[in-house]
Amino acid sequence: MPDLGLTHVALSVRNLDASIAFYEKYAGMAVVHRRAHDGVRSVWLTDRTRPFVIVLVEGAGQPDPALGPFGHLGVACKSHEDIDRLCAEARREGRPTRAPTDLGEPIGYVARIADPDGNSLELSFGQEVGLAVEGATKG
Repeated sequence: MPDLGLTHVALSVRNLDASIAFYEKYAGMAVVHRRAHDGVRSVWLTDRTRPFVIVLVEGAGQPDPALGPFGHLGVACKSHEDIDRLCAEARREGRPTRAPTDLGEPIGYVARIADPDGNSLELSFGQEVGLAVEGATKG
């Protein structure tokens, strides 16, 4: 069956290896595809929960402006403690972070960490995206 719907977000990066390490550590993602052609390297990363990948591309010219400060990629975490632990680790590494905050329903407990290119990765617990989608498809 062919892919349907939203399948990926693509980001240009300066250092592919550093970006892979960031998304593996902070978003629980893994590389499922690699490609190198004419000095351009790219990977597809997934969390294996749905057919969706983040495409990271190095060497395709000048990197795009970073997502943020509001634009971001969002990743749901298992607990408040996971978010607190990842933010503490990011601060130890000197990464820009926005401290965890509980914004109530439907946003939940959220924090942001900058990736190596300055893109914002939002970590969340208690967001109701799945419930909202499920409710919209039933209603």
